[in-house]
Amino acid sequence: MLKKLFGKKEVIKTVQLFAPITGNAVTLDKVPDPVFSEKMMGDGIAIDPTEGLAVSPVDGEIVQVFPTKHAIGIRAKNGAEILIHIGLETVSLNGEGFETFVKEGDKVKVGDKLVSFDLDIIKTKAKSTITPIIITNTDQAASLEAKAQGQVEKGNTPVLEVTFN
Repeated sequence: MLKKLFGKKEVIKTVQLFAPITGNAVTLDKVPDPVFSEKMMGDGIAIDPTEGLAVSPVDGEIVQVFPTKHAIGIRAKNGAEILIHIGLETVSLNGEGFETFVKEGDKVKVGDKLVSFDLDIIKTKAKSTITPIIITNTDQAASLEAKAQGQVEKGNTPVLEVTFN
């Protein structure tokens, strides 16, 4: 009983995601790749970037940095698992034009630098610069609400709100 009274940890249920990239926010159905547009990996939004820097959209922990540096996975404090996938078919670049600033296990805060990327290289050598931001464990979420469309600013504009039970 004392453990119940004094051992309770604060449980964060709802987390607001801020834009990880400056650019134009669009719904996933606008992404020219069925894996994302048909929400096969989960729900979220996409941003067509106007600059080549991605920052953390939440306070959390880096759970994956892809060897090709084109994607990063973050676990938010409420358990939401977030994938930031920079561009489409960018895995084939094998890291060309990408520089990461974090590694697995790092704790991050909103606005911390994650990865820089060369938009010109992506425009020339990949399918698209559009960047899906996906909640990969959407099936476990109580709710997911898009908060922005149009112009968004990295680290400042709320783009998604995700609630877990």
